[in-house]
Amino acid sequence: MSFIATPQTMHFAEALPLASGASIRDYQLAYETYGELNAARDNAVLVCHALNASHHVAGRYAGQERSEGWWDNMIGPGKSVDTNRFFVIGVNNLGSCFGSTGPMHTNPDTGEVYGADFPVVTVEDWVNAQARLLDRLGIAQLAAVMGGSLGGMQALSWTLQYPERMRHAVVVASAPNLTAENIAFNEVARRAIVTDPDFHGGHFYRHGVVPKRGLRIARMIGHITYLSDDVMNEKFGRELRNAVNGGYQYSTQDVEFQIESYLRYQGDKFSDYFDANTYLLITRALDYFDPARAHGGSLARALAAARARFLLVSFSTDWRFAPARSREIVQALLENRRRVAYAEIDAPHGHDAFLLDDPRYLAVVRAYFDNIAKEVQP
Repeated sequence: MSFIATPQTMHFAEALPLASGASIRDYQLAYETYGELNAARDNAVLVCHALNASHHVAGRYAGQERSEGWWDNMIGPGKSVDTNRFFVIGVNNLGSCFGSTGPMHTNPDTGEVYGADFPVVTVEDWVNAQARLLDRLGIAQLAAVMGGSLGGMQALSWTLQYPERMRHAVVVASAPNLTAENIAFNEVARRAIVTDPDFHGGHFYRHGVVPKRGLRIARMIGHITYLSDDVMNEKFGRELRNAVNGGYQYSTQDVEFQIESYLRYQGDKFSDYFDANTYLLITRALDYFDPARAHGGSLARALAAARARFLLVSFSTDWRFAPARSREIVQALLENRRRVAYAEIDAPHGHDAFLLDDPRYLAVVRAYFDNIAKEVQP
């Protein structure tokens, strides 16, 4: 049974300088905490979220069924990241649509909703904002920073931006940058949104509409990349949704196959809760992340600044963030003589495997955090 989680917010009046040269002030960050911070304040674990997740990492909300956090199978009392031993913090990134200041909020400089005028944010900007929150919480050094996918990029960036403020980095199903193919998928999804007639250049709030058609297509594209071919074939194959006399309907526009029905359902659901400008911001942050860029393309030189110990996990059928990308990070760390553990899990689920209940995966993370627990004060 999941525990009860309580969302909180922290307001920051002072301006946060951003990588783009812009800044943002009078913003708030939504966050949740689980477990207790010990007297030595050395048992804190920061969990960074992926594209469409939030600060609601674990537990459930009082009076709400099916409201478990997105990593509830990983984090909680007695789980791989045991909240009986660790103080876990989940933070919603700036620009998101789940409580932290984002495009749907009011710009204090104009009195108008930000919309498309919300400044572009990067992974590095998110890490700086998270560090400010930790300052407010009185946490000087983290036991670990952990994340999957885009969250893993944030964990990696933490080791470079604040190498002395964390002892361990747990990077799951992630990469040191996006491949051209990944950037291409993101761009197709963004074009689906910005070409929706209801987008209005990103100021659709003024018109009382939502670019749902674009959001649906963006989600459908993304969802295809999160699943493996094996899982799609196993779940749906070539099954028809409404076969006429056991055969095809011979329609070019109606839903014919079960996989089409599933993707449309996922797209419809996503368009009801996700913000279009947020989607553009977060996918662009993914595109921009590339710590090796400032070091002549050398990831080894980029990671020379890291002081943390690392656990990296990848999944065999994850073609969006393939194991080879995790091995690049491992190799760069070894070149710097950093301590790193690596697990490549043979799992059929594609990129989504980092959210699922593979017992080998959960056991690897549990064993690693068992060792971290030996370092913290009782």
